Amino acid sequence: MPGSLLILTGPPGAGKSTVARLVTEGAPRAAVHLHTDSFYVSIRTGFVAPYLPEAARQNEVVLGVIAEAACGYARGGYDVVLDGVVGPWALEPFRAAAKRDGLDLFYVVLRPDLEATLARGTARGAPELTDVEPLTGMHAAFSALGELERNVMDTTDDTIEETAEAVRQRARSAAFRL
Repeated sequence: MPGSLLILTGPPGAGKSTVARLVTEGAPRAAVHLHTDSFYVSIRTGFVAPYLPEAARQNEVVLGVIAEAACGYARGGYDVVLDGVVGPWALEPFRAAAKRDGLDLFYVVLRPDLEATLARGTARGAPELTDVEPLTGMHAAFSALGELERNVMDTTDDTIEETAEAVRQRARSAAFRL
C-alpha cells in the first residue's frame, strides 16, 4: 500500500522541522521526514540562497529532485512529511509527481503572526536564517494564499507539541488535500 506525501510549510521560524520530526517519530505507519534544506546544502559549488531572485533555476531543479525523492519513499509505502519553505509557487513538481504516482498529497502551512515568526526566527542559531529582512519577506509570501488559505494553521499561540498534535490529527484530512 503506498504512503502519502504531506508538505509542511510556512515561513522560517514557524516550527516546521520540529513539528515534522515529532509527527514522523510518533507515526503509526512507516514514516520519513525530508528536510528541504538538506537538498540545498548538497550543492557545493554555485549555490545561491534560495530566497534570492537569481536562484530561480536552482530552485526549479532542487524542487524537482525533492518531489521525486518524496514520491519515491511514498511509492515504497512510507508516509512522507516534507518540511521546508514550499510556497504555492513551488507546488507544481509535487502535484505532477503525486498525480503521476497516484499518491495522496496534503499541504499544511504553519503560519504564526509576524511578531511570533520574527521572535522564533531570530532566536535560532547558526546555520539557520536569522536575518529580519528575509524572515519578514518570507512571512509576507505566506500571508495571502487565496484558495490555499484553507490549508493554514495559525500557530501563534500554540506550543510546538500542540502544533504537532494538530498536524497529526488534521493534516491528512480532506481539508488539507491538494
